[in-house]
Amino acid sequence: MTNANSKLLQELQPSELSHARALTHRAAQHLTGLARANIEAKPDDSHSNLGWDQAIGGLRTHAIGDVVMALKFSPLALIALKDGEPVEELLLHGKTVAQAEEWTDQTALSLGLSAASAATIPYDLPDDVATISTYDTVDAAEQLRAVGEWFNLAASVLEALAAAEAGRKPGPSPVRCWPHHFDIATYVALEEGDPETARGIGVGMSPGDEGHDEPYFYINPWPHLDKASLPEPTSPGYWHVDGYVGLVATATSLQATGFVAGSTSDFINYGFRTAFDAQWAD
Repeated sequence: MTNANSKLLQELQPSELSHARALTHRAAQHLTGLARANIEAKPDDSHSNLGWDQAIGGLRTHAIGDVVMALKFSPLALIALKDGEPVEELLLHGKTVAQAEEWTDQTALSLGLSAASAATIPYDLPDDVATISTYDTVDAAEQLRAVGEWFNLAASVLEALAAAEAGRKPGPSPVRCWPHHFDIATYVALEEGDPETARGIGVGMSPGDEGHDEPYFYINPWPHLDKASLPEPTSPGYWHVDGYVGLVATATSLQATGFVAGSTSDFINYGFRTAFDAQWAD
């Protein structure tokens, strides 16, 4: 991370990122639409999820043959890559969603792929995302960079956790962004069996949602822990108990420590251990 980008993480108010988050969430649907139209569906929907690409500073699809579609966060742009090299790019500022969809379809067809519009998105987007009709980024340049830096930090700490837990079986899933909720996460499966009852821990970062209007990191044990007997939360997090039971550390609380990157890494690592020990306490 550059000093400038680290400063964005430390100093830019997390509550200022809502519009940039909604813009990137909406634009990511062009990627997942293309993936759904061209990659064989998997029962867990993982064919449609996205990976973080540090070099691009954005998200990318799974490889579709020799083609990948990426979303660069700053400046906001769609990029088609073939054999790892950019071949087409569309800067999204001022473009309508319809224009971006048309470009994605035409680019896909020119590269021998099926059009993204051939796919159906099987979920509803949040209102602030679904109502975007034009990618107006004129006042969001710094915020888009900041959203990208939160994703970049999340990818780094989650990959480190997944590597540390790689010897555990069944173990961690790949670190991926799920375009429905727009969180980036890994799920560390702790035992074999029915996923409805087998123990595991989801660890991830959301850039914000209807519950928290700012980025936040979460550690969610499954099955849910008993609200009545939760251990002390891992600083600077707290136990979220409304709808799900999990440790949460908001961007605001991480900024308050004075060292966002280090505090995030500590929260994820120590919080995972807190959740693991609590799950197996019985």
